[in-house]
Amino acid sequence: MRMRRKKNLVSRMESCEAVWMKEPEFLRGRWLEGRFQERVHLEIGCGKGKFTVETAAAERDALLIAIERVREAMVIAMERAVERERDNILFIDMDAERLTDVFAPDEIERIYLNFSDPWKSPRHAKRRLTSPGFLELYKKILAPGGEIHMKTDNVDLFNYSLARFPVCGYEITQVTRDLHGQGIAGKMTDYEEKFYEAGTPICRCVARWSGDGNG
Repeated sequence: MRMRRKKNLVSRMESCEAVWMKEPEFLRGRWLEGRFQERVHLEIGCGKGKFTVETAAAERDALLIAIERVREAMVIAMERAVERERDNILFIDMDAERLTDVFAPDEIERIYLNFSDPWKSPRHAKRRLTSPGFLELYKKILAPGGEIHMKTDNVDLFNYSLARFPVCGYEITQVTRDLHGQGIAGKMTDYEEKFYEAGTPICRCVARWSGDGNG
């Protein structure tokens, strides 16, 4: 995602300090301490946060932690969360490769991958968030029975992911290649809303990790 540098970016982020986790590694293994939520969900690449804020509003018993490495996008997401007074969302600006620095084993019950960069070039395949390297990384933080919920408009990335999940020990439990074919289904991202209006089919799948090493 490329965005123009936003004016007063630092001051805008500082004004959202209630939801911005600057040193998330200190909460590793204890994200739910002192909170009313019962489980932790993780969104990798939250963008401007439309899906994040609306999902948090619908799932009050879950703490939704959103990761985004582009601060110009994340500040918009944080401002949305603060404006709507969502007390079950936290944001971290970091790369997904650092997940185990921030989350302990079995700490995450669900991971959202919404419209991730497809990294189309084969030489960049390992950067895809559903590449074997990342799928193995997720196992280190997912609880037994934990799920990955993936949405994309990129058919090639979707096919690639469907092939990688079972090889890496995940059971695919849901698959659709036209999520909104019969009308809007679930919460949308900003990108997804534009795709829907343009008539672009959205692919979605859910992959489950049993936690036993055998998928």
